[in-house]
Amino acid sequence: MTNADRMKAHVFPAQSAIDPDPLTRVELTWVQKKIEHWIRFGNPAETTVLDRRRRVVAFAPGCIFAYVRWASNDFGTIISRIDVVRAVRRGEPYQTLPFVRPGGEILLKVDTWPKVESVLRTIDAIETLGIDPAGVAPDYWRHVHNCLAVGETPKAYTAQRHKAWLLRRKTAP
Repeated sequence: MTNADRMKAHVFPAQSAIDPDPLTRVELTWVQKKIEHWIRFGNPAETTVLDRRRRVVAFAPGCIFAYVRWASNDFGTIISRIDVVRAVRRGEPYQTLPFVRPGGEILLKVDTWPKVESVLRTIDAIETLGIDPAGVAPDYWRHVHNCLAVGETPKAYTAQRHKAWLLRRKTAP
């Protein structure tokens, strides 16, 4: 191997060739009364139907979505969980989650049905204000997570808080 060949061997391909797909993919499964994985909110960039029980939704970097997982067996519920996740850009650090590739920034992670139900009520209250939960300030989802983790009631998200978030986001670099 010549010196020129060695140099060519160390040239990296363009970023798009290394990582042509910047989307975060979430596999959803629905087997009535056994396994139910669904997106509670979020704006998928694309959806692929695998079969009548499974599909994959993909989110663009920066999108926030809520992923709900529930499963049961003959003895009752074995998992109830909701995660509010921000799809990351390539190169950003992320946490892994089952059925989410590559993973995302977890803003809220709750398990047990009473806590999941509390988060679902919080989402409903935000939608009642006419606000898309996917557009809510990421800090708010962390607040909800932290309050539920210590048994406190999270503060309500308000139109005023949302307006402040939109202004902050507009002025951020």
